[in-house]
Amino acid sequence: MTRWLILLLFLALPARAEEVVLGLSKDIVQISTDFDGSDILIFGAVKRDSPITGDPLQVIVAVAGPHKPLNVWRQARRFGIWVNAHAVEVDSAPSFYAIATSAPWDTVISDTEDLRHRISIPRAIRSVGAPMDVPDAQSFTEAVIRIRSRDGTYQLLENTVTVREETLFNTAVSMPANLTEGTYPTRIFLTRGGTVVASYETEIEVRKVGLERWLYSLSRQQPLLYGLMSLFIAIAAGWGASAAFRVLRSQ
Repeated sequence: MTRWLILLLFLALPARAEEVVLGLSKDIVQISTDFDGSDILIFGAVKRDSPITGDPLQVIVAVAGPHKPLNVWRQARRFGIWVNAHAVEVDSAPSFYAIATSAPWDTVISDTEDLRHRISIPRAIRSVGAPMDVPDAQSFTEAVIRIRSRDGTYQLLENTVTVREETLFNTAVSMPANLTEGTYPTRIFLTRGGTVVASYETEIEVRKVGLERWLYSLSRQQPLLYGLMSLFIAIAAGWGASAAFRVLRSQ
């Protein structure tokens, strides 16, 4: 009886017919004083142990920055001036999020699979609840997406993953200059007919180096010294500008 149960359980397990073998052009991004962004080339292959069958293979690449909470304010006109009227705290939103697909979004994954794996930009943002007195709380999350899409930190790049012979794939993701330091999880999904058949996850490290790193560490570890140094630099810069202006006027 036990043997039959083990056999039935084995047969019930999904067969991993396809797996991802991935490579990155770089897995560490260094932020220095002259950093103006970086392009990450993501490439890979599909390892399979059976012939290709079924719907065409599609590929989704998702790169996410560190998740952090944030407060979103809505302004309203009060007594002739615009003031912050309502606020909603978004529990967790990625500082950067880019999705690249091999076909239009609606054709590469079903809504059910997107809900399960939380791939799309709206589902990567977690906002559990909002105050009862705030009308249309969902619009606050939509505002975060709209603003960050405008400045390039949220990207939906449809038809940018090249798939060759349903085996090799590659794409490039542009990371802007205003990156947040931390670990960037990178997920790859293989889909057929809108269903995820395989996935793979790796990480890209974003680090400050050189003067940027020294100033960042100083501000966190010695905030008093950092504040005094900033004040001294501001005073010195103001005095220097004033002295230069007096010299120019005297000539």
